[in-house]
Amino acid sequence: MARRRFFVPGIIDGEAVVRGDDAHHLARVLRVEPGQQFEISDGAAAYLAEVTGVSKSEVRFAVREVLDAGGALPPITLYVALIKFDRFEWMVEKATEIGVARIVPVEAARTEQGLYAAAGKRVERWRKIARESSQQSRRVSAPVIEEAKRVTGVVADGCRLRLEERPGAAMLLAALPKCDEPVSLLIGPEGGWTDSERERLDGAGWVPVSLGTAILRAETAAIVAAGVAAQSWWLHAPI
Repeated sequence: MARRRFFVPGIIDGEAVVRGDDAHHLARVLRVEPGQQFEISDGAAAYLAEVTGVSKSEVRFAVREVLDAGGALPPITLYVALIKFDRFEWMVEKATEIGVARIVPVEAARTEQGLYAAAGKRVERWRKIARESSQQSRRVSAPVIEEAKRVTGVVADGCRLRLEERPGAAMLLAALPKCDEPVSLLIGPEGGWTDSERERLDGAGWVPVSLGTAILRAETAAIVAAGVAAQSWWLHAPI
């Protein structure tokens, strides 16, 4: 059975201390005891560590060995139009498991009214979901979850690909091998892009791509696109 992994704020002289909600979860929910071993990560590397002390307010670890952190995760940023928050949370969790580097909530013309204004109060919750999903999927670090942006203000680096529901766009899988830079994927809202958004995004260098003829919900499209992009990156990334 795989050991559980937990994030720690840092490692000093071979020791790490967890406090706050994480300590409460370890001590009161999981009931960890001195001598038990877990994996920990400080955001840069993974370690096998032993619990050396447990109290109501903190849990202490001593590093026993450095672990192989595995290969680098794909440099993928998801720009995802805001949707109902329960579905957006599901998307954050699954995109984290896939290994994306960043997630940026976006307001588009057809984004449901009120979601952009309310997104600011949800960002910390999305970050917590990403952190928990990262620990569960044994990532070394959690993806960056940024504050919501309006699509007109999105400035992305690297290879910029936007999902397009209209016929005629190249398939995402065919477009990805041409990208030798970090990948930015832009996923539109329910109802799709407006003509003015298409014109503006195309002018900003966003290349329209397709996932095929199936009609997907926004959160499904985001996960499928992220999965395809991750597979392509792992296949073509230099060893």
